[in-house]
Amino acid sequence: MLFSQRKKLKVTLLNLFVLCSAQHSAQPETRQVNGIVGTFFYFPERVLNSGSLLYGDLGNIAQVHPGKQSNTNLEKRFKNRLHWNNVTGVFTLSDLQIDDSGVYTVENTDEGKTKHTFQLTVYYVLSKPQVTVHDNISCSVVCSVENGREVTLSWYKGGEILNQTSSPDHNITLSIPLKVDEQNRDSYRCEATNPVSKETAVVPHSCIESDPSKVTDGDERTRDCLIIAVICVLVASGLVGLATYLKKRRNGHSHADSPERKQDDVQYAEITHIKPAENQEERTGIQGPESLRDNPNVTVYYTLQLHHMPASEDVDTA
Repeated sequence: MLFSQRKKLKVTLLNLFVLCSAQHSAQPETRQVNGIVGTFFYFPERVLNSGSLLYGDLGNIAQVHPGKQSNTNLEKRFKNRLHWNNVTGVFTLSDLQIDDSGVYTVENTDEGKTKHTFQLTVYYVLSKPQVTVHDNISCSVVCSVENGREVTLSWYKGGEILNQTSSPDHNITLSIPLKVDEQNRDSYRCEATNPVSKETAVVPHSCIESDPSKVTDGDERTRDCLIIAVICVLVASGLVGLATYLKKRRNGHSHADSPERKQDDVQYAEITHIKPAENQEERTGIQGPESLRDNPNVTVYYTLQLHHMPASEDVDTA
């Protein structure tokens, strides 16, 4: 008798399991779908003759009647954004907004009654993350991006994740600091992702390792070449300045010794011609002006001497 009761219990449990499984299978499967703000979304189930589109607690937001008649303005918030194509039988929601996220059900009554449920989540397209240099000496950088729904910010070195962050607070800015190895700077990247987009930024070239202990031989040679070049420029500038000074000084002496300079220093005295007495020419034997004019070989100096000599004799005679 005990065995019989156990057998009946097993049958009862089996029937309950089958019943639960049947009820579970009758529930429509919910498909996860994503949308992007500002774009449109096609619900991938068709309603060709009659059916409806339901949204969360609002219920019916669009209705299709036999004869290709539809009404897609049942809900004010979806007015002029919800459409039904009478050829393809597909519902389309355009100009998606963040608050359009939710559960949508396409109910088809063409042949029997079927339901297809979609969990729509709308996301923003991410902006490019910004990498800024926090400290040039240690080459420390910070990567930041505006936060949003399911945004993750990560630092990578090659294919390895170095650090990662996210936050449920959509009103903040996500940021991650990092100290970069200058020798492998090009292998770093900062990546921001969400389910609909991915943006990447790299370490800026302004981040330069300046630790003297890490200066290479090539850096030393470059520094020495720069020093030599600066010295050469300074020496050349000094030589040019000296040559210019000497040239100006030489030109100044040449100008001072020129004939024009000497001619400026000569002072001319005014010569007053005194008419000799009538018998002077006979007494002294000195020719008069008229005679001198006719003799081109007589100079002014000779004539002055001749005039001076008689005057001296007259003084001595006296």
